[in-house]
Amino acid sequence: MPMTTDQQPPRPLILIRGFGGVGVDDERANPYQGFNDGTVYPGRRGENYIYEGFVLRAMKSPEHPYRDATNVAGFYGADQAAPPDLGALSEDDVTGTIVLDPAVEQKVLSQGTAGTIWIFRYYDLSPRALEIYGRGLERLVTLIRRSAERHGEEFRGVDIVAHSMGGLVTREGLIAMHETSEALRGQTDASEAAADAIAPRALVHRIVTLGTPHRGIAFQRTPEWLLRALPKVEEASDELASFDPESTRFREWDAVYDRRNVLTVVGTNYRSYNISVASALNRLSSLLNDGSMVYNRSDGLVKQASAQLPGAPRTFVHKCHGGNDSLVTSREAYEIAMRFFHGTHRIALFLDDAEVTRGGDWIGRSEFYFGVTIKPRFVDFELFHQSVEAENCYGPFHEKDLSDDLGDLEQALLRPLADFGGASDWAGPDRLIWEGWINAALKPGDAHGLVFRVDFYVGERDTFGIGFSDNVVYRKQYYVQAFPATQAEVAGARTEIYLHTGEQHLVGGQALDQQGVRARAADAATPDVVAAAPVDGSPGDWRFDVDGTGFSGTFRIRIEED
Repeated sequence: MPMTTDQQPPRPLILIRGFGGVGVDDERANPYQGFNDGTVYPGRRGENYIYEGFVLRAMKSPEHPYRDATNVAGFYGADQAAPPDLGALSEDDVTGTIVLDPAVEQKVLSQGTAGTIWIFRYYDLSPRALEIYGRGLERLVTLIRRSAERHGEEFRGVDIVAHSMGGLVTREGLIAMHETSEALRGQTDASEAAADAIAPRALVHRIVTLGTPHRGIAFQRTPEWLLRALPKVEEASDELASFDPESTRFREWDAVYDRRNVLTVVGTNYRSYNISVASALNRLSSLLNDGSMVYNRSDGLVKQASAQLPGAPRTFVHKCHGGNDSLVTSREAYEIAMRFFHGTHRIALFLDDAEVTRGGDWIGRSEFYFGVTIKPRFVDFELFHQSVEAENCYGPFHEKDLSDDLGDLEQALLRPLADFGGASDWAGPDRLIWEGWINAALKPGDAHGLVFRVDFYVGERDTFGIGFSDNVVYRKQYYVQAFPATQAEVAGARTEIYLHTGEQHLVGGQALDQQGVRARAADAATPDVVAAAPVDGSPGDWRFDVDGTGFSGTFRIRIEED
C-alpha cells in the first residue's frame, strides 16, 4: 500500500558490500558496489520477471520510497582539505577521509536524510583493515546524523544491509560507536545524555546480514607460505584473518548491540555458486564438523552455521553466496530486508506436537527430518526455505514424535566454528520453527488479510544404507490467513487466524472477506477452512492441526505488533 500520512518515511539505509579479494581495483571502480545488480527470471511475468537490483527497486518502491545519496559522501585514502565554500556545513564535515560535499549535500538532502540510500565505500579507505572500516562506518553514520539535525529532522537511526564481510565491517562499526560513547559517558551530567545519543542502539535501528561469515569460514586455514605467494596478499591480510574459524570475535555483538535487531539471512544453494573449489572445501570441512561428507550445508562459501549469530533471528533462502541469483542479487534479500525494517507485526511458528505414522525401517536405522517453506501471496519469492536440497531441515530425529533433544541453538552458536558440531537445532525455545516480519497493519475488515503458504515436509533417511535413503514421509501445502487486530482497534477486536487447504477462497473473484471466511469456518460441512484456536494463557498465540498420510502435527502461531 502507498505510504500514508501517519506513516513515517524510511530511515536512511546504508549498503555494505563483502570481501573484494586481494586486489580491489574493480570494487573501487563500481559506484554501487554490486547492489545495482539484479536477476532475470525467464518465463515469469511482471515484477516476478525482472528484479532490477536492490538500489533501483528501493527507489521505485511505492510503499517505502528511497532516494539515492551515493555521491553526497566521498571516501578517500588520505585526508582531504576543506573546500573554499563550506555552505551550511562545518569544517569537520568536509575534512578527513570521509567527507560531505557541500553543494551535493544541500541539493540531495534539502528534504532531510529520511529515505536516503548510502553506499559505504570502505575499499576507498587506507590502509585495508577492519578497524579502519569500522571507524569509517561510525564516521558515515555521524555525518548522516548531523545532516538530519542540520535540516531540522528527527534522527531515528540508520538501517544497514551488509553482504558477506560487510557484516563483519558492521560489527566493527558498532564496536567503534560503543567505544566513543563510553569514552564520553560519566564525564559530566550532560555527557550521560550525549553518550546515549551516540550509542550504537541510538545510531543504528536494525541490521540485515546476507551470508556474513560471523563465525568464520570453515576451510580458512590457508598456510602462511601460500598466502605470502599471492600478489597483494599483505594488503588483505587483516581481512583474511577475520575469517578464522577459531575466532570468537563474533561474541562482541552482545556487548555493544541488541542481537534481536540483527536478522541473519542464511544461503543454502551451494550448488549454484560459481567457485567450485569453495564448495568442495566446505564438503571436506563437514567431515571434521559432522563426521561425514554427506552434507555441504553452505551457500557455496559460508557455512549455514557460520552465517548465524547466537541470539539473533535467522531465515534461510535457497540462494548462493554471490553472482547471479545470489543472496545479494536476488529479490529475496530486498523483500526480507524491507519487511524487517518496516514491519508492523512479527510472526512466529512453533511445533507443539507431532507424530510420524509411517516410515521407519525394520532393518537399518531410520532418521527423520522436518522442514517448512514460507511463501507470501501474489509474489514469487520465499520468506523462509527448508528442503532436502538445502540440507537445512530440522533433525535428525529418531523418535516418531520428533521429541529428540536437538540442543540449544544459541549455545551451539556461541562456540567457535572450528569446534565439532553443527547448528541445525530449532530456531529457538519451544521448538520455534520460523519467525518473520510483515509490513502492513491489516484491519479486521480487510477483504484479503495476511496470507502466506506453508509447505510442510517430513523425510526419512536410512543411515545404514540398507533401505532407501530419501523417502518422503509427508508433504503438504496449507494456507494461513490472518486478520491481525492492532492496539488501536476498538475494544473487543482481536486477531483471527484461519487455515485453508486450498487457495480458492484467497484470490480472485472467489476471495472471501473476513466475515465470509468466518462463516465458512463455522460451517462443519465445509472443512476446507478451519479457524485456529486461541491458546489459553498465551495472548497472541493460536493453535492449528495438520494431518495426512504419514504425519500429523499441532502447530502454534504467534502474531505480535513489532
